[in-house]
Amino acid sequence: MSASPDSRVAAIRDAFDARAADYDENAMHRALAASVARFARVTEDGSALDVATGTGLAARALAALHPGLSITGVDVSPGMLAVARTALPSARWVEADAAALPAAEASADLITCVTALHLFAAPQRAIAEWARVLRPGGRAVTATFVSGGHHGPHTAEHHPVDVPYPRDHDSFATPERLEEFYRPAGLRIARIATWVRTDDRMLIAEAVRA
Repeated sequence: MSASPDSRVAAIRDAFDARAADYDENAMHRALAASVARFARVTEDGSALDVATGTGLAARALAALHPGLSITGVDVSPGMLAVARTALPSARWVEADAAALPAAEASADLITCVTALHLFAAPQRAIAEWARVLRPGGRAVTATFVSGGHHGPHTAEHHPVDVPYPRDHDSFATPERLEEFYRPAGLRIARIATWVRTDDRMLIAEAVRA
């Protein structure tokens, strides 16, 4: 029997609360967040929403590049958000589920979601939320695993194999598979890039709202 969505979210919350204190020590996470921020296109006076923000690494990288950007980070883990709030007090940090974003319709220029789509119980609902929240012409930038840290032995750079919640990397490993989720929500992939660090290969993709 599969876990209920509520129990899945609770398991993810507990697991990431436990990792919050040392999450930023992972060099791969820091480097990927910086690359996503450089890849993203947003105006200096725009607004960005970082979904499943964790400790806010991507949001912090965006803030460093665009000091005038209005940034909100959303996550289910209060422990991770506490780290993010301390690191970037100028941003707004909200505990919320990715499938029910605390944002008004057509209120964001950019949504980022880094190494989190594989955790969502209802990714189609989450992506529909992105489309709701993005302004026309707004962009969603994701980073998803092609191969690497989601399997293999547990090292300082990788997650443990045995985790208390399901993960689905395969559905987001190629532009074509991402497009299957984006198209029903009215999003279109406009740019892609491959990011590689040792054993980790990531797909960074930008989707545009019509």
